[in-house]
Amino acid sequence: MTVLTHAVYALAYLIAGISAGAALWALRPEADPLVSWLAGALVVLGGALAHDVVTRLERERRAARRAARLHDRVEELARLLEQRVAADAAAPASGGDRYDAVMQEVRLLQSLVARLTERRTPRPPASGSSRQPAGGSGDAVLTLRTPAPPPDGPEPMAAEPPLAGPMDDAAVLEAVRDALRADRIDVYLQPIVSLPQRKHRFYEVYSRVRSVDGQQIMPDRYLEIAEREGLIATIDNLLLVRCIQLIRETERRQHAIGFFSNISAATLADAEFMRHFLTMMGQNQALVPKLVFELSQHDLQAGGAVTMGILSQLARLGFRFSMDQVSDLDLDLQRLLRHEFRFVKLDRALVLDPANAPRIQDLRRRCATEGVDLIVEKIETEGQLVEVLDIGFDFGQGYLFGEPRPSRKPG
Repeated sequence: MTVLTHAVYALAYLIAGISAGAALWALRPEADPLVSWLAGALVVLGGALAHDVVTRLERERRAARRAARLHDRVEELARLLEQRVAADAAAPASGGDRYDAVMQEVRLLQSLVARLTERRTPRPPASGSSRQPAGGSGDAVLTLRTPAPPPDGPEPMAAEPPLAGPMDDAAVLEAVRDALRADRIDVYLQPIVSLPQRKHRFYEVYSRVRSVDGQQIMPDRYLEIAEREGLIATIDNLLLVRCIQLIRETERRQHAIGFFSNISAATLADAEFMRHFLTMMGQNQALVPKLVFELSQHDLQAGGAVTMGILSQLARLGFRFSMDQVSDLDLDLQRLLRHEFRFVKLDRALVLDPANAPRIQDLRRRCATEGVDLIVEKIETEGQLVEVLDIGFDFGQGYLFGEPRPSRKPG
């Protein structure tokens, strides 16, 4: 119950007690007034006891639901641990077998890219090619610093490629196709930290295209073109395979860190890739808890039952999900939980907008009750961080904690 509900209940039995005492005094004026007040006090006490019983029952039901969810998660972790122990004991060369499985997926994707680029004919560039799409959190990177790498994360590359100069749509499309053929889709990582400690808990994975001369093409330049030409699913597929390689590398180094990877509707609809991906992850259950798929609120609403059905297949393997690009704060948390959405990302501007303050507080309380973690992204200054901490969030992401930086390919 909310504080307002408790106050209404308390006011109700207080009024009932006063009314009972006054009525008894009016009916028996010759009686001792103390008796009337005692009768009213008994009514108030009875109401308070009933209120307490109802509150305790509600708390017990809530605790039972959370305990049941925790029990399910513990059983799932125990099952994954047993599978991991059995896999480690199966053969001394199990690490090599897992690496071979990933390399088979890489070869599969390379052949898919070759077939895709061979059979597609270039389309004329769209009018207004200078327009840049409004991207998500990964599209906002314009310049990159080179801060010291975190000690608990994947090893970064020593240098970053320069940004590409002006290119028309046809040149960008050819650069993307050539990068796919030559495996020049680079992986960038941005930390997600716990607050207020600022400890790296996750990394979000982004893709960057590198041209043949080593220049970097930013997402806000190539994403719309790649989607229009049907190449976005292939980029996502390569990114997923590289993400799995990163998870293997952190597993080998015993880093307790997870990865967020955006997944598009085009990738979910790629039946051939998803079939191979599900098969591979089914054989490598130990890697599943470290990968969180991220979908936008718009994609979830537009995808409907089809998208939720595919997510259910992934959830049965043990995957968790995150929703980002949230614009509507009226979230159906029970529906999200049924599909294993354990994280929700909120834009810092949305969180700090005074007009949204009551709804943000209500959402934060509901998420804390249901076990959904809220992540505030695009935190860029210490002042913004102080405002976010005042509201009470536990996770943050943004340039203040680290810009997206290139990750070295696992070897």
